[in-house]
Amino acid sequence: MAQQPVPFLKGHGTENDFVILPDPDGRLDLSPADVARLCDRRAGLGGDGLLRVVRATGEAAAEAEWFMDYRNADGSVAEMCGNGVRVFARYLQRAGLAKGDDLPIATRAGVRRVRFEDDGDISVGMGVAAFPSGPGETVTVTVGERTWPARHIDMGNPHAVAFVDDLADAGRLFDPPAVHPATAYPRGTNVEFVVDRGPGRVALRVHERGSGETRSCGTGACAVMVAAARRDGRDPAADGRSATYVVDVPGGRLRITEDTDGRITMAGPAVIVAEGTIDHHWLNLA
Repeated sequence: MAQQPVPFLKGHGTENDFVILPDPDGRLDLSPADVARLCDRRAGLGGDGLLRVVRATGEAAAEAEWFMDYRNADGSVAEMCGNGVRVFARYLQRAGLAKGDDLPIATRAGVRRVRFEDDGDISVGMGVAAFPSGPGETVTVTVGERTWPARHIDMGNPHAVAFVDDLADAGRLFDPPAVHPATAYPRGTNVEFVVDRGPGRVALRVHERGSGETRSCGTGACAVMVAAARRDGRDPAADGRSATYVVDVPGGRLRITEDTDGRITMAGPAVIVAEGTIDHHWLNLA
């Protein structure tokens, strides 16, 4: 059993909130039940997920000093979290562990580079979107008796993006919407429902795999931007012009840009709201 209180912080990016556990030397052995208990909004600290701050190892250590060990609220492991990596970077800045305005962070989806902007936002290089579905494969999303076609987009983690007439059409998003074919997403998926808000501006609601409906999803906003751009006939790699969309989420607003090389940058806020310690008698993290 841990003999000392375990330090933690709480932060959010556009109200996508996280428990942050500094663990530079990798001493914490977190089971899925530990993570779920910490993220419990009634009996724990509460969060859409957990960020464990640990030093990078292996090949990633050649590019980045820090690794973002991200877990969903149910304790499952996730490849990437766009809002989470901004909050992770904000913690490193606050702790004096970020050197300069540009910072590489290792994730399970690869190294992501973040930049601390002059306006207070943090921008993240999110990589290139992938389109895993094969030719002729149609992905659909179903809520109740209604079904919509969806775009299968991978941002280091999987997404199904469906355009709807009204965000209320998504219904209750605590439970995952049905996605067909299931073989397209063997490990489950995040599902985004999207409406237009004007030229270059869309809004979403999201069911995050392992967390339910959240107030924001950074990788989801990137997937939505790409889906909206392709629907609107925009492909920066083909037409030689970058594309920027504003994506409204329930917890705020993100700005997503796709450059002519296909690389995507997300910019938005990240805030640390509290810090404290966890009583080792309450949760064994030894």
